[in-house]
Amino acid sequence: MSPIRPGRATRTAISAEAVTEAAEALESALASGAEQLPAAGAEAAAATIAKARKRMSLVGGHTVVALAGATGSGKSSLFNALVGSQVATVGARRPTTSTPTAAVWGSEPVGELLDWLEVSSRHQVQGTGGVGTGAAGGADALAGVTIGALDGLVLLDLPDFDSREVGHRAEAERVLVLVDLFVWVTDPQKYADARLHDDYVAALASHDAVMLVVLNQIDRLTPSQVEECVSDLNRLLERDGIRGAVVLPVSAATGQGVDALRQRLINTVTGRGAARERLAADVRSDAGRLRSGVADTEVVIKAAEQDELVDALARSAGVPTVVDAVARDYRQEATSHTGWPFTRWVQAFRPKPLRRLRLEDASVSVSDQDVRAVLGRSSIPPPTPAARAAVALASRTVAGKAGEGLPVPWADAIDAAAHPADHELTDALDRAVLQTPLRGRNPVWWRVVGVLQVLLAIAAVAGILWYVVLWGLGALSFPVPEPPLVLDWIPVPFLLVVGGIALGLVLAALSRALAGVGARRRADAVDRRLRQSIATVADEEILAPIAAVLERHRATRESLDRARAV
Repeated sequence: MSPIRPGRATRTAISAEAVTEAAEALESALASGAEQLPAAGAEAAAATIAKARKRMSLVGGHTVVALAGATGSGKSSLFNALVGSQVATVGARRPTTSTPTAAVWGSEPVGELLDWLEVSSRHQVQGTGGVGTGAAGGADALAGVTIGALDGLVLLDLPDFDSREVGHRAEAERVLVLVDLFVWVTDPQKYADARLHDDYVAALASHDAVMLVVLNQIDRLTPSQVEECVSDLNRLLERDGIRGAVVLPVSAATGQGVDALRQRLINTVTGRGAARERLAADVRSDAGRLRSGVADTEVVIKAAEQDELVDALARSAGVPTVVDAVARDYRQEATSHTGWPFTRWVQAFRPKPLRRLRLEDASVSVSDQDVRAVLGRSSIPPPTPAARAAVALASRTVAGKAGEGLPVPWADAIDAAAHPADHELTDALDRAVLQTPLRGRNPVWWRVVGVLQVLLAIAAVAGILWYVVLWGLGALSFPVPEPPLVLDWIPVPFLLVVGGIALGLVLAALSRALAGVGARRRADAVDRRLRQSIATVADEEILAPIAAVLERHRATRESLDRARAV
């Protein structure tokens, strides 16, 4: 059972391991959330993590309970009634408590804990404090008898949280952050005070398991008035978000209800779970506030679906220029292998398209350290402003899809990740083009046609030489033999000359047509290779950074959910 909510449903006690795991989950969320989580919430969460580690490391099973209240609520009088002696100074109208005062039950050392709390005023309570012995009203006023002992209780009397002294309020708020159990002390005149409800009770609504509300000074009211005040205070607490709120009516002056309060404290101390409950509540509260800084899901971005981005990057990398050069280079190489032998030598004087772009050896391996050297070897024209704008637009479109539904800081982080520095992206694209093979095996038909062209050229030359020899014999008045005939009317030399030249030219024309088809095929193949390389750049330079932000968002959300589940 909860130590301070006797009527509430049974709940499993929180273990030290559970608190530690929740704090570690919250710390993981801060690490993965980085600057995307709200700064104020992250700072508070970091303080909670540090507090949890320190509180869990302190030796001993002490429970720190703070009496907090407004000026004149009788907080110090109630403190003295619980202690059984006049330890705290009581003031009727003006705040008299400027620093916390501690009352300690039991013999277990508590110095390290009080040093951490920075409480210097300390009082060791003699005895167990298990039986009510009287306050201002005397022993007769305490009809009840408590069961158990308060050994391990550290009771703090805090400065008034509404004190006109700023230092008093700051000190009260500082200690409230560190204690295990809050006991809000109010009175019939101030129980509806907005500062109490708005600044403290409502703000700590998630800490209801370590919160108790006391309506002091009921000796000034009739029984019916007490019942009315308690009912109204319960209503206000329900409005503040306190589930199953319980109000204890007491009178520090007469001792009425003090034993009931003491029994609640005994139950809390005996359970030894208030510290863990408080830390768990702090972690849940901080994780809950930070949880609003992340979405419930993330968009899955697939590289295969980013055709618009790849198209824009391909244009920026000069892929159309390279593909065109590949096609022209293929046709030129085909001509040099299959063209008419008497004119193909002209190809040697024509500039090679890939060599002009310094891409002739495009399969060269390039290291990251040689980027500048790479850029010196590639003469691809730089991207035009229109191409750069297309890349920016496509990147922004991808970032917009990835950041859809995410809080603004995460969407901004994705947008920044989708826009690498221009020189980095340009270098990566240039490397991708340089490392993509732009050539392939020469087709077999080139060799066959080349051999045929040589044979036809030899035939034509042989026919010409034959005629030259015949002309020379006639010029020297030697007998001129008749050349053999084909089909009884076509001289063989004539057939060799005309056939060699004509067939060579026809074969060259046919080869040119075939080279055009082959050039288109090779250009298409190279275009696919280049686009694959460009897609890899898109994945590494744009999509991978986006995926990293989405992964951080997922890790942050899951860590916060684990922290909230404690």
